[in-house]
Amino acid sequence: MASPGQWIEGARLRTLPMAVAPVIVGTAAAYDVDESLHWVRALMAAAVALLLQIGVNYSNDYSDGIRGTDDARVGPLRLTASGLAEPKHVKYAAFACFGLAALVGAALVVVSQAWPLLLVGAAAVFAAWGYTGGKNPYGYQGLGDIFVFLFFGLVATLGTTFTQVLQLTAPAWVGAISTGLIASALLMANNVRDIPTDRVAGKRTLAVRLGDEWARATYVLMLAAALLLPLLLLAEHPWLMLVALIAPLCIAPSLTMMRAGHEENAARGALIPVLKQTGVINLGYAGLFAVGMAITVVLRNS
Repeated sequence: MASPGQWIEGARLRTLPMAVAPVIVGTAAAYDVDESLHWVRALMAAAVALLLQIGVNYSNDYSDGIRGTDDARVGPLRLTASGLAEPKHVKYAAFACFGLAALVGAALVVVSQAWPLLLVGAAAVFAAWGYTGGKNPYGYQGLGDIFVFLFFGLVATLGTTFTQVLQLTAPAWVGAISTGLIASALLMANNVRDIPTDRVAGKRTLAVRLGDEWARATYVLMLAAALLLPLLLLAEHPWLMLVALIAPLCIAPSLTMMRAGHEENAARGALIPVLKQTGVINLGYAGLFAVGMAITVVLRNS
């Protein structure tokens, strides 16, 4: 039986910044509109994003575990594949997270009166399970990266902004695309590490489809694009140049991605820290984006 600590490890804490960052960016974009901080709605949006992320992680653990995809995986603990938890218990944990996310999301829609997001929220829950669950999981067809970009970039960021000010702005769109790219980069790093085992298991992730070299290069390009996109907003939001301060943190994981060995499991294990580093980049980007927006608003009113 898995211990509480092992259940926490199975939740894959390294991936959670991917859920928090878009909420920070979306809240900052909303602040630019009405110069108010909607703390309750922001916290509710963060709860939805975190519950969905943890649910996806448990769902992946269950689905990959029963398919045997994780049998020879290099990386953090997997509850199902390791035999520490019964598969059905891991599945129930995933469903519990999805259910709680749906309840908090519905409450957020009621509070904000952002009724169109009911359909978006329902789509997010179904997409979260369908990533690796069901008979034809789209994550096995190379479409998981699209899911991450859409739901942990566009939907999470724009949904946060919309529930606070009921409109979408250029900063919200730029921030959504950027944080979506960084989240996709994190997934790419994870999937590059797993190329050998995924290929054998028939899991055709985008990294498998691109091949090792192109997948690694794509990681670097996604980070670069995320940092460059705010340049489009500098005319009206000059302090968004602060996001460039995160660039030095991108160097180490980018070099690791390009240099780490390709086929040997030991060498692929060197890619594990890249997940945490990319999560830090996402949070750092979101924080600097928020600071830049706040300074812009303060100076605009001075």
